[in-house]
Amino acid sequence: MAERKVAVTGIGMITPLGLDTESTWASVLAGRSGVGPITKFDASELPAQIAAEVEGFDPTKFFSKKYTRQMDPFIQYAVAASYMALEDAGMLEDKPPAERTGVYVGAGLGGINTIETTHDTMRAKGWRHGISPYFVPALIINLAGGQISIFHGFKGPLMSHVSACSTAAHSLGEAYLAIRYGRADVMIAGGTESTITALSVGGFCAARALSTRNDEPTKASRPFTASRDGFVMGEGCGLLVLEEYERAKARGAKIYAVLTGYGANSDAHHVTAPSPDGSGARACMHLALQDAGLAPEAIGYINAHGTSTAADAVETGAIRSAFGKHADALAVSSTKSMHGHLLGAAGSVESGLCCLALDRGVLPPTINLDDPDPACDLDYVPHEARKAQVEHVMSNSFGFGGTNACLVFSRPDAG
Repeated sequence: MAERKVAVTGIGMITPLGLDTESTWASVLAGRSGVGPITKFDASELPAQIAAEVEGFDPTKFFSKKYTRQMDPFIQYAVAASYMALEDAGMLEDKPPAERTGVYVGAGLGGINTIETTHDTMRAKGWRHGISPYFVPALIINLAGGQISIFHGFKGPLMSHVSACSTAAHSLGEAYLAIRYGRADVMIAGGTESTITALSVGGFCAARALSTRNDEPTKASRPFTASRDGFVMGEGCGLLVLEEYERAKARGAKIYAVLTGYGANSDAHHVTAPSPDGSGARACMHLALQDAGLAPEAIGYINAHGTSTAADAVETGAIRSAFGKHADALAVSSTKSMHGHLLGAAGSVESGLCCLALDRGVLPPTINLDDPDPACDLDYVPHEARKAQVEHVMSNSFGFGGTNACLVFSRPDAG
């Protein structure tokens, strides 16, 4: 079968910046931070007491209350976002053929809320009265995609990729390949996460990975600055509807972008730190460009992994190495400065923002860039969104274990 083009025809988001795609986008354009004091548990004894929480989410807008007892919040976010993405794509009522529609939705940590809560009730009440029969289905990662498949009746390929902070990008990339090589015509893909719990936040504190700027939460996520002191944990979900391009055109769908390139590799270096020379990230960007059939000079914007950790300088060096002289002409930003680090959902939320940037001619900013690190010397679109019509963009995602994923999105008319 000849290789097929892959269009993005729907976007669904639930983030610390908004409960849907448009409110999230508006917050990004306004340069608003979604970071604040942790409210989901008492964090007063932890070094990091701040996070980017989803506020005001009501799952009963999407399904009845009885289902909330069967789903950890990360699954609830995914099911809700699937309704948004499908509605955006015009597929909620006029659904695509079930056997040709698949779901690739992953998470980094899965149902840690359910694990912690159930552990407490089991210790208090014993296993017979303390463990719900829905305990396992509520927490395992593949039930995010599984519930989406069940709710919408999709019978195509169903998988959950788990690759730490690269999870959502890998899900999108593999869904792109499924359509490109004819295994499906439509895919709902991305990542979801809800891990703002005592154990999860405490674990990242123990690893000294989180910002402790508790007195200035909105300024805590500050990628590429000299004063950055760790990432800020976020939560939420981003799902994209990917569709075979000719099918999308034939039904008159709005096409936000075309997913044109996907690179995936590994550093083989360290469990938490990237290779110091940035070789893995550089090679991954090259793979994505090669897959898209583009020269480095074609890329106009990169949504960087940019976590507000020491790794920002490594990524900067990798971009310089991958793009050469063109690096100085690139616009690069980290939207994690606003929505925090969504872990397994990061890559798809950021990819959704890339598609909106292409479609609407506005590049998201990096906020809090008050004291740039001399080792981070690119154009990071500081403080304010920028009007700019670019033809091709890249989204970078790098995760623990040295796993890397890069995606290239292009304007539908970019050729």
